[in-house]
Amino acid sequence: MPVVDNNGTRIYYEVHGDGSPIVFVHGSGGHHAAWWQQVVALRVTHTVVTLDLRGFGNSDPDETYDSLNFPGDIVAVLEDADLTDAVLVGQSIGAAAALKAALRVPERIRGVILAHSLGGIDAPEVTKLVKEDRAEAEKLPVIDRLLTPQFRAGEQAKTFLFTQMGTFNVARMQDLRNLATDGPTVDDIVDSGIRVAFLAGEKDAVIRPATVTRAHELVPGSLLEVVPGAPHSMYWERPDLFNAAVARLTDALVRETEEVR
Repeated sequence: MPVVDNNGTRIYYEVHGDGSPIVFVHGSGGHHAAWWQQVVALRVTHTVVTLDLRGFGNSDPDETYDSLNFPGDIVAVLEDADLTDAVLVGQSIGAAAALKAALRVPERIRGVILAHSLGGIDAPEVTKLVKEDRAEAEKLPVIDRLLTPQFRAGEQAKTFLFTQMGTFNVARMQDLRNLATDGPTVDDIVDSGIRVAFLAGEKDAVIRPATVTRAHELVPGSLLEVVPGAPHSMYWERPDLFNAAVARLTDALVRETEEVR
C-alpha cells in the first residue's frame, strides 16, 4: 500500500474502490484499519481512502506529538493520490485535522464531515459548550464515553477488538499536543468556500447533540445530521447508521458544490 513522505515523516494510506473520493481520518484510538466497516460498505460507489496520521498505525512516529502536523499528513496523502473533489470525514480529533487540511487545499475538497466533533472551530460560544461537555465526559470511564453498555454486553468480541485497536499506535491521547490550538474561525470557513457537515449521535457522551447543533447554527450553509440512538463511536457500534449518514451527507455536499459551480 502507498506511503508518502511528509517532510521526513512517512505517512501510510490505502485506496479502495472507485468513484467520488471519501477520505476517512481516524480519532485518537484509531488508525486506517478502524474503518473496516466503512470500506466494505462504501467502496462499491466511492473511492475510499484511509490513512494513518503520524504516530498511528503504520505511519512513522513523531516525537513531538504535535497535532498541528496532522493536517499536513492529510494534504500529503491528497496530493500523492492526486485526489480532487474529495469529501473528508474526520472522527473526533481527526475532524480538526481534516478541517484544517481542507482549508489548506480547498481546490481538492468538496466538503468536510465533522463526525462527533466541531473540528476545532474557534467560536467562543461553542468552545465554552465543548469544555462543559468534556468535563462531564471525564467523569466516566473511557469505554463508557465511546460505546454503549448494551453494545459492550451484546458484542463482546467487537468490544475487545475496539480496545485492541489503540495498541497498534505509538501516539496516545495523553501525548498529543495542541489539539485545541489554531482552529479556524467561522469567517475562515465561510471565506474558504468549503462546505461543512456536522454528524452527531444522540447518545454521544463526549459532545452533546445540542452543542453540535449550536455550531451548525453558527456556520452559514452547514449541514447537520443527528442520528438517533448513536454513541460517540457510531462508526464502530452502528456502522449501518454511520455509513448511511456519511453517504447522504457526501451526496448533499457534492450536489451543493456542483450547483455553485
